[in-house]
Amino acid sequence: MKSSKTFKQISEYGQLLLGIVLASIGLKAFLLPNGFLDGGVTGIALLVRTQVDINISYLLIIFSIPFLILGYYTVSKRIVIKSIISILGLALFIYFENFETITDDKLLISIFGGLFLGSGIGISIRNGSVLDGSEILGVYLNDKFGISIGQIILVFNIILFSITALVLSVEVALYSILTYIVTAKVTDLIIEGFEDFIGVTIVSKKYEAIELAIMEELGTGMTLYKGTRGVGSSGKQEDFDIIHTIINRIDIKKMYRIVNRIDEKAFIVEFDVNTVKGGVLRHYLDKKKNKVIPKVTNTRDTASP
Repeated sequence: MKSSKTFKQISEYGQLLLGIVLASIGLKAFLLPNGFLDGGVTGIALLVRTQVDINISYLLIIFSIPFLILGYYTVSKRIVIKSIISILGLALFIYFENFETITDDKLLISIFGGLFLGSGIGISIRNGSVLDGSEILGVYLNDKFGISIGQIILVFNIILFSITALVLSVEVALYSILTYIVTAKVTDLIIEGFEDFIGVTIVSKKYEAIELAIMEELGTGMTLYKGTRGVGSSGKQEDFDIIHTIINRIDIKKMYRIVNRIDEKAFIVEFDVNTVKGGVLRHYLDKKKNKVIPKVTNTRDTASP
């Protein structure tokens, strides 16, 4: 047990190191030499660097301090400690690294600078750390005023890029916005993974056959709700199971074929899933043993498709 915990910690800090290296490459090899910005605290440091002759490493640390203090009172102490280590590590790498400018093409600078920086930030967040304090500000204001974190960060960066357009140029601001978009998308991709899950609810009189077919052919777990169906105010009623499951988007067509084969009149609701934790999500079956282990929970509910 102790060795497993130690290995997990080594793995976490090893990945944090990788994240720091990738982020520093994005900054030092692409954005800094060409005067491009990113969003958040990193963007503030880069903008100030264009106006004063202070090493970017010092600026990153200075501008991160208020957000880390805020984080001390809003998020777990463990996250703050790991974030301090990550930010200091990033500052040190930037200070000692000496990359040659890879390209002068502004589009490539924006895309690949954002790609490396977003990869570094995403890996850090997945391992319980942040390289940019604007996320901490978002969490704090969300708890305090109920404003969504995405909206807070968006407003934060709109103000930052507006100042960039005034202080530097509209062109730099536009390329910096492109960098920020690439960084944000890559960060989300690293955090959430490459798989896209969706939720499906199925109501059918032939629910037993559909349950079995889904488990055997897709190998996914599911939750079953006890439903009651009625016609009019006092029509006939019958009890049946409502199937609720989460599958990979690439399996959705196969899911429809399975259901239609069994019951063409089945009522199906498909919806996007933003966050998934726990349960049987991936593929799903042990192919070597060739068996299905159902993961089913029955609860009482009422539905009228």
